[in-house]
Amino acid sequence: MVIATQNPIEQQGTYPLPEAQVDRFLFKINVDYPDQEQEREIVRRHGASSAMPKLAEFGRMPVADGAALRDIRAAVKAVRLTDGLIDYVVDIVRATRQHASLQFGASTRAANMLAVAARALAALQGRDFVIPDDVKTLALPALRHRVVLSPGAEIEGTAADRILREILDQTPVPCCWARPIARSG
Repeated sequence: MVIATQNPIEQQGTYPLPEAQVDRFLFKINVDYPDQEQEREIVRRHGASSAMPKLAEFGRMPVADGAALRDIRAAVKAVRLTDGLIDYVVDIVRATRQHASLQFGASTRAANMLAVAARALAALQGRDFVIPDDVKTLALPALRHRVVLSPGAEIEGTAADRILREILDQTPVPCCWARPIARSG
């Protein structure tokens, strides 16, 4: 597993990753600068050392070992994603490839990752099935780094998030996404 940060501006000695590498990250989470009090606290705690602090110095301890992670993966895999919602995920991703403001849309890998993430969110919320809101909630972080704006959209200052929200608004939510209802004989 890799967690990486991205500088808000290009700096000498840093280079953008190729799209094929960026596509392998599950999410791109936008994190704003901390507010003034939070930044003070960061400097107070860590401003005496240039070395990366150990996990325990953050007051954090591991919460899962390899076996627990395997169990979690199995639980996520068991979460039901109906054909209607699979179609919904695919329709969203395919719409990124057809949008005039996008030079390159999201890949099939993006659709797979969005489906896996939606299953994980459902599991975290105690459900054994995915709902459309799971897909909608995770579409921006799962897709924003996987699309490339067209030159015209870049010049206009269009944000990928705006285009993705537009695609979500225009993609019909499937009518048959619920899990089957058990019927008594």
